[in-house]
Amino acid sequence: IPPRSGWHLAIADVSRLQFKPIFLGTVHPRSELAQHRRVVNSQKCVRAGGKHNDLEDVGRDTYHHTFFEMLGNWSFGDYFKEEACSMAWELLTEVYEIPRDRLYVTYFGGDSTLGLSADEECRDVWLRLGLPASHVLPFPLKDNFWEMGDTGPCGPCTEIHYDHVGGGRNAAALVNQGSPDVVEIWNLVFMQYSREVEGNLLPLPQHHVDTGMGLERLVAVLQNKRSNYDTDLFTPILDAIHKGCRAPRYQGLVGSADVGRVNMAYRVVADHVRTLCVCITDGIYPGCSGAELVLRRILRRAVRFCSEVLQAPPGLLASLVPTVVEVLGDAYPELTKNADQIMNIINENEAAFLSSLERGRCIIERTVQQMEPSTNFPAEVAWSLYGNLGFPLDLIDLMLEEKGISLDSAAFNELALEDAKRKAGGPQAAQPENINTHLDVHSLAQLRRSNVPATDDSPKYAYTLGQHGQYEFSPCQATVLMLYRDQSLQKEAGAGQHCGVILDRTNFYAEQGGQDSDRGYMMCLGQQDVLFPVESVHLCGGYVIHEVTAVETLRVGDQVQLFVDEAQRLACMTNHTATHLLNFALRHVLGDSTEQRGSHVTAERLRFDFDTKDPVTVEQLQQVEQVVQDMIQRNEVVHMAEVPLTLARRVQGLRTVDEGYPDPVRIVSLGVPVESVLTCDSKAAMQTSVELCCGTHLLQTGSVEDLAIISERQLVKGISRVIAVTGRQAKQAREVGQCLAMEVDSVSLRMKQGSTSIPDMQNLSKEVGQLTKVVANTAMPQWQRKELQTILKALQRTANTAVKKLELQQAEKKAQSLLAKHCNQPVIIDTVPADSLSILMKVVNQLCDKSPGTSVLLLSPQASGEVLCACQVSKNCLPAFSAADWAVAVCTQMEGKAGGSHIVAKGSGNAKGMQGALTTALEFAHSKL
Repeated sequence: IPPRSGWHLAIADVSRLQFKPIFLGTVHPRSELAQHRRVVNSQKCVRAGGKHNDLEDVGRDTYHHTFFEMLGNWSFGDYFKEEACSMAWELLTEVYEIPRDRLYVTYFGGDSTLGLSADEECRDVWLRLGLPASHVLPFPLKDNFWEMGDTGPCGPCTEIHYDHVGGGRNAAALVNQGSPDVVEIWNLVFMQYSREVEGNLLPLPQHHVDTGMGLERLVAVLQNKRSNYDTDLFTPILDAIHKGCRAPRYQGLVGSADVGRVNMAYRVVADHVRTLCVCITDGIYPGCSGAELVLRRILRRAVRFCSEVLQAPPGLLASLVPTVVEVLGDAYPELTKNADQIMNIINENEAAFLSSLERGRCIIERTVQQMEPSTNFPAEVAWSLYGNLGFPLDLIDLMLEEKGISLDSAAFNELALEDAKRKAGGPQAAQPENINTHLDVHSLAQLRRSNVPATDDSPKYAYTLGQHGQYEFSPCQATVLMLYRDQSLQKEAGAGQHCGVILDRTNFYAEQGGQDSDRGYMMCLGQQDVLFPVESVHLCGGYVIHEVTAVETLRVGDQVQLFVDEAQRLACMTNHTATHLLNFALRHVLGDSTEQRGSHVTAERLRFDFDTKDPVTVEQLQQVEQVVQDMIQRNEVVHMAEVPLTLARRVQGLRTVDEGYPDPVRIVSLGVPVESVLTCDSKAAMQTSVELCCGTHLLQTGSVEDLAIISERQLVKGISRVIAVTGRQAKQAREVGQCLAMEVDSVSLRMKQGSTSIPDMQNLSKEVGQLTKVVANTAMPQWQRKELQTILKALQRTANTAVKKLELQQAEKKAQSLLAKHCNQPVIIDTVPADSLSILMKVVNQLCDKSPGTSVLLLSPQASGEVLCACQVSKNCLPAFSAADWAVAVCTQMEGKAGGSHIVAKGSGNAKGMQGALTTALEFAHSKL
């Protein structure tokens, strides 16, 4: 693997994720990954969330980072402790010439509760390498036993620590004590156990080595610096921060010596801007969930330190991007290419956050003013600020502390717990893996020891086009090799038992490459009346596991006939081929920089996620659909062939995604034979869709019939998701779209004709509102939805304006009549017919505008028996005369309610009390005047 290859945003420890299938034994035996025995690499890592989380430590000391470069070497069932320790020692002391007396190593000291003894094998290796016993130190589980998560591969580790002070002192007492002078530089993990669901540890069938050394810490050692931030990886960024802010120059102070946390702010901003640059470049943008939410927190933490501690103007964070590019650009050229985009995204998110902070401060001020003395700040308001505005919790605490107020922490924590439970139980919650279809590492090893061959699943591609254009799927006969249930391999399964069935061969497609698995049934030979339904199919370590509920006893050695649900398979084939058409069309319309970020193909629809710098327009959606339509109409042949992976990767214009491919790999080419695509200097793949893909596809594009994009939205800034349907569903979506377009045209026509009737215009407005909901929620072409939504939005504005205009005209007539009736009176109290409270209020407003010294209260009896009330008090009568008090007194007389301000108020009541209400209105007014 080349230096600085790939990266992962960490929700757990980053460096192990790409090789996890090897550790678990689930890697496909034909994949490139499965061929690795020894690997060295360097990769971009972000550690800012989950089990291994450094975010809050960053800035407090001089050696933690959110983004760092991890240097690693790996052994997959090859060398182990002796070789790993020897190679590490040789590299550090002989190649890098680090003084031996400054190095200390730790090893696992054992854990009696788990029944694990001390790793004396590792200790003895170090002693044989010549380390004095005083430099070989045992530590407990929390320091020297590494786990990937709550379950899975794990094992003891040995860490190498460096003493920055040296001088012949013994620094053993400072190891693992959080001292900035004695820091870990390399961790060697020996994967030899598997943590089971029940919490117990089982030995792994194969032992692995996984080491990680932070480049930043190594550079500090090699450049003889006491702090990572004093190396040339950070000093240019720190200098740039100083030029852009009003704070003193960085001095490297920590703890109590760092008055005002100025040096901590320098470190936070320098670290975080590096993280933002590499993440945004690799397509992770600040957002609201998962990795995107972690990045948003990093950005906002940096913004706060910029503005609150460094007293920097907005824009400092983005202004540091060119310096980061200068430092890291040679190693990562993609940073140079995307510098402008990084700066734009940082500036946009900073502006949004500063705006949220200002709104949050206003909400806190208003809430405090309305609070009773000696009460806690309401948890609901704090949670809304935190959840909706992204207002940092520590900032809420700080602002309240300044006002001498406390947050109701218990209630806040309860709201947080409820939210966590809701998310855990929601549709986005990860579904637990079916224990009958996902082979555990021990069962996989047992299958291989028993020489059970990997499943031959080539029959899944055995289908042809018949004379009349129908697809014909070849039958498949197989032998049951093993059964799997309750995480153990078994020889038989009884009636009613749920189990996984491993066969020697299958024509079922296992879920992979974003395509849903086949469904269908299997039948034992000689038992034509007994069907075993196949509910799902999964691939694990080269074995295809069929999820089956046994209707009768099923045994190893049974001969079975396999029957795929042909309608479901054909629908998946159609949608998968359509996905390739869509991928090509998007690149063709939006540009070559458009990259696939993910896809999912089911029998019902297809989903496709992709990079995009700008929102997709209506015109672009239409163009994409047209490109797809053209390829469907040309009825291109879909060419498929297996070729060596190295040969496939030479193809210019080849579309791939970031995943491991088997070797040989399957190429799917639309309209151009695979042999032509593979020809040296061939540009064929630039002009059509050519992808590496293990999915099942149509044999000709014409069978797609039609494709309609029925949804397009941005998941986060820079990543869009489209959902599309094909064939009959696409045709139906277009028909529905046409029907809705005709309805919108009809409403537009009636709107243009106009009406002098307020009820007619109100009904038209309601109709527009209902149509808007239908258009938003109906499956139809997205380009058409957007067009209709634009029209409907304009129609809604027109209708609302027309209603207001008619109400004003009506109100003006009624006001003129009432003015003539109550000429120059200081108080007008009367009844007037009005269709709504809105009109009645307008009549009151008109009267007061025309007669500024007059206070007005009007009642309007309705056919329903309700009486509407509206009033306005002349400013000359304030503060003795309050409109709100007036309306409350009147509506209470009618057994109703009212509310408002000192100047205007409104309410309603019952018609039975109307006469008494008029009397009350007059008496109240006289008492105040």
